[in-house]
Amino acid sequence: MATKEKRDTTEPGPAWRAWGRALLGGAVMAVALGTGNALGEALVRALDLDGYPAQLLPAALVSALAVPVVLALRTGRPGSGRPLGLGTPASAAHGFARGLAVTTACATLVLGGGTAAGWVRWSGPDPAALVSFLAGNALVAVLLEALPEETTLRGYAWASLRDRFGGVLSAPGTTLVFLLVPAVSTVVQAGVAQAVGVDAPPMGLAPAGQDPVAYPVLLSVFGLTLIAARTAPGRAPLWAAIGTHVAFLSVNRVVFEGGRRDAGWSAHVSPVHAAILELGYLAATAAVFTGARLLASRGRAPASGPRTAVSGPRVRAAAAWLRPVLPSGPRATASGGRRVQPSAATTYSVGVWAGGGSGLVPPVRVLSRASAPLPGAFSRGRPGAAVRRTPGTRRR
Repeated sequence: MATKEKRDTTEPGPAWRAWGRALLGGAVMAVALGTGNALGEALVRALDLDGYPAQLLPAALVSALAVPVVLALRTGRPGSGRPLGLGTPASAAHGFARGLAVTTACATLVLGGGTAAGWVRWSGPDPAALVSFLAGNALVAVLLEALPEETTLRGYAWASLRDRFGGVLSAPGTTLVFLLVPAVSTVVQAGVAQAVGVDAPPMGLAPAGQDPVAYPVLLSVFGLTLIAARTAPGRAPLWAAIGTHVAFLSVNRVVFEGGRRDAGWSAHVSPVHAAILELGYLAATAAVFTGARLLASRGRAPASGPRTAVSGPRVRAAAAWLRPVLPSGPRATASGGRRVQPSAATTYSVGVWAGGGSGLVPPVRVLSRASAPLPGAFSRGRPGAAVRRTPGTRRR
């Protein structure tokens, strides 16, 4: 009698639990941002720091407070479905460069069109000051905003919602959590600042100096663009979102705030045109990443049979390696064989970054006895395999 194997799957769980985890990811980011900024300012005063070190210290505190907590939360969940998307350390640079390149290229095209239309008037560039600003700003942007926000939101919050609801609801759900973070962080920063004796910015839905209506709109479009980068094909997808995040901050701080930040280059743009250009290049970036995902999913779709849950060069190589030794096609389906896919958490998961290894498991077919290969069946590439004989053939 054939025995049945259990699928290696996880129960989705109730909806409230998925939303609770997503909100927990947002809360981790809000607490880290508010606490890191307030404590960072207190340490800057105590150490009498100035200039770039005074910017770098609070940024490092935010990442130090947020990232380890999220890694512990995700690895502490047994059988967690979606990986955070950090990938392997070797693939992180490639993913970061992909996000940086796509966003910068789209911004260049849109801003170039705005310049041709007369919307943008540029100042004279100072190449040395510009390169120095971009390098320094990139490190601060990664530590203060891009790395902790992407890990907590497009990593932990998105994966928690995606496990339960799929992509249709997880994208706007994660963006909604993203909108709540700035407001909650101002409350946290005010409380911690009062405790350590430093000044804090006013509490509110938008940071000081930002339009209370335009800011949430821009943040929503930005959040959806980051989701598009996070879900685009390629290794280390979360690093693609981090690269997109850094590129957005760098472009905006040079183009729209370059004079105030001494960036070495700046542009004069009216507020209306600035909003159109910002939303325009974000939409173009999201379109590129979404188009890449659609093309990749269409190319991965098999001619028949179920779609595999995990894809990538290593999995395809493993499937090619297994093809000569496992039945395939109509015979395996008709005989009751079923495909068992490993959980997505086994590939390029946070375990790589936590020292646990990637745990890459190729998809295999688990067959019942009825579907097992017949004795004497031909098997390519296997030493000592039996030779198929036709009826009436004598054995020599």
